[in-house]
Amino acid sequence: MIAQQAFSGPAGNAEEQGISRREFLKFCSFITATLALPPLYTQRVARALEGPSKIHVIWLEFQDCAGDTESFLRSSHPTPAQFVLDLISLDYHETLMAPAGKAAEASLHQAMNEAKGKYVVVVEGSIPTADEGVYCTVAGKSAVQVLQEVAKNAGAVIAVGTCASYGGLPAAAPNPTGAVGVGDLVKDTPVLNLPGCSVNAVNFSATLVHFLTFGQLPATDDLGRPLFAYGDLIHDNCPRRAHFDAGRFVQEWGDEGHRQGWCLYKMGCKGPQAHSNCPLVGWNDNTSWPIGAGHPCIACTEPGFWDTSTPFYQWMGESSLPASERPARSGTPLGVALGLGGGAIGAAAGAAVMARQKRKSAASHAAEERPDEGA
Repeated sequence: MIAQQAFSGPAGNAEEQGISRREFLKFCSFITATLALPPLYTQRVARALEGPSKIHVIWLEFQDCAGDTESFLRSSHPTPAQFVLDLISLDYHETLMAPAGKAAEASLHQAMNEAKGKYVVVVEGSIPTADEGVYCTVAGKSAVQVLQEVAKNAGAVIAVGTCASYGGLPAAAPNPTGAVGVGDLVKDTPVLNLPGCSVNAVNFSATLVHFLTFGQLPATDDLGRPLFAYGDLIHDNCPRRAHFDAGRFVQEWGDEGHRQGWCLYKMGCKGPQAHSNCPLVGWNDNTSWPIGAGHPCIACTEPGFWDTSTPFYQWMGESSLPASERPARSGTPLGVALGLGGGAIGAAAGAAVMARQKRKSAASHAAEERPDEGA
């Protein structure tokens, strides 16, 4: 049985790095659950992580704040420094690498040549296209040129953060630099979007593990986002959902409802519009997340959120709700309508969530191979 084998992963014996066998299998179970895979895939994931193979990664930064790098490096489950980063060969990363100048460029081209067709490109930040891309240049080349050159022979491209996925803040009106996302420029190599401001380290780690385990990117929605992380609305899994169904809303900051943890929808929360698993995986080892800390969601995982979600703290009205959850009687205040019919609305919403989860699970499983018999 795999649980009885000594773990010796890509970086050597995990116990020497302070990771027990129990912690290793716990991590495998956690990642399997995050990927919305059945528990029997846990052993398949464990075997992949115990193997000698590493994922060669070239990490490019363009119009960014380095927030995605910071988010990942400060995650732990158990710790990327000890475990997740040992799954990859980080061959190029301007923020983290020791070489600079010509030596850094030599490292980039060496990585591209040695792992041609197999390496994964991680892109952080948007790509400016206005004025021939002059607003972001590296070693005399525009970001457009660098991206297209590096992505050409990659096995896959992962856009981390909202800027790389859709253009993000740099692309907000009036978008003076002509900022765009990776998918607008890379067409011949598979591109996966992991939006969020910044990217959730759990989802990034799970994506890397999926690629290592199955040799391909996870199943995605129509925006190129993995279904395991973006298949549901935040609204569907929000721990304050019962207050929404009962019509209990925070009316102003610091009021009794706010202190009691009531729904933040009327304070501008965009949970009914935002697709993310934030309520399930949280941040900082699931210590908290914005709504958990009393702050409304600003839908940073959605395209054009800076333009469409502002003002962030202003209620967008009933029209921002999914059609199935808008009050049936026109002219009825939202709180009253939901307060009178909370039970029925909650039941209908629950049924919708279950149906959506079944569709997400089916789509995810269709992309995977069957686990080995007797694993």
